Amino acid sequence: MYDENIVKQAIAIHTETYGTKPTAVSYAPGRIEVLGNHTDYNEGTTFSTAINMGHCFCISSSSEPGVRLTAGDIRETTTFDPSSSERLDKKIQWANYVKGVMFYLRGQNIRIDSVDCTFLGSIPMGAGLSSSAALEVATAYAVLEYTGKELDKKEIGILAQAAENNFAGCNCGLLDQFSSIFGVHHGLIHSDFRTLETYPVQLPDDVVFLMINPHIKHVLADSPYNERRISCEKAAEELGALLDHPVKALRDVSWEEFETHRDKIDPEAAQRAEHVIGEITRVEQGVKLLATGELEAFGQFLFDSHETSRTAFENSCNELDIVVEAAREAGALGARLSGGGWGGSVVAIVRATDAGNTCEKIIELCKEKGLEPTAEIIIPSAGATIIPRNA
Repeated sequence: MYDENIVKQAIAIHTETYGTKPTAVSYAPGRIEVLGNHTDYNEGTTFSTAINMGHCFCISSSSEPGVRLTAGDIRETTTFDPSSSERLDKKIQWANYVKGVMFYLRGQNIRIDSVDCTFLGSIPMGAGLSSSAALEVATAYAVLEYTGKELDKKEIGILAQAAENNFAGCNCGLLDQFSSIFGVHHGLIHSDFRTLETYPVQLPDDVVFLMINPHIKHVLADSPYNERRISCEKAAEELGALLDHPVKALRDVSWEEFETHRDKIDPEAAQRAEHVIGEITRVEQGVKLLATGELEAFGQFLFDSHETSRTAFENSCNELDIVVEAAREAGALGARLSGGGWGGSVVAIVRATDAGNTCEKIIELCKEKGLEPTAEIIIPSAGATIIPRNA
């Protein structure tokens, strides 16, 4: 399942801009992080789902060397050398995601040059739905199709992560890229970022997600994201010195061990670790709750997750807190910020029969607090794909 409207628009813009139809077209979805906040780079586990919004990427051949790239939403075009490791100017930061992917594909002997490219997405920028990862994954899929090459899906995710780390300047984990690649229809993706294994977890038929966007833009590369990562690494190192088993990452510290030793390590590092270790614990317990259909208890984990985001990890903000409380008051089973934080969106889990009324109630309650949010029902969707040429 992909956003057919976005695909048609992207192909039309490409054809209008370059005078020829694309020969390779791909689509990759955004994601919502359901549970497991900031656990990926701590070698933990997450629940996420690909969504019914994403990016389309088009490629056709060109007589000119290099890559011409058009951002379809703003109709801006830039050119770059895909063999260069230098970042492009921040004024065209959107091109760095694409350039980074093309550069790292060259390390896999997958080379592309003399091409015209266009991308277009339906994911609101800065909404915390991983527009950047969707663009990176869509780029990789389109290049592979254009060159007739293949690459393991996990390798695509790792390569896209490297592009974001080194070209966009955000030291992110693999959650976003894996969600975009391994998405499943009406299901969650359980990802283990130590083994890099993923498996689908089906959702009950009567459950859907809401995405509530208070329209606070965030850019992880400009947020305290990287600082939080350093704090987590410090906590793992200090806890490792206190425990009688190896600690490579916070994944290796149980909740009970953390509670015993938290007062013996750096206070700020302990504060950040509280959220991450709690999240890893909630994800693993959440697997069992979904298996037994205990949706109310699973939903409470989302509320618990947001609370430690707010108090321990401090990656929430006043607007997101208002939305989560509105979701609670409106009868959602659970709600929390989704993604890196410091802006973005809130994800809520609700019964399908209540979704419309709950949406309306959340918006009403938020407006009473001065916000003007939008809310959409999210359909858990399949992962990245190549679009057939007759589409």
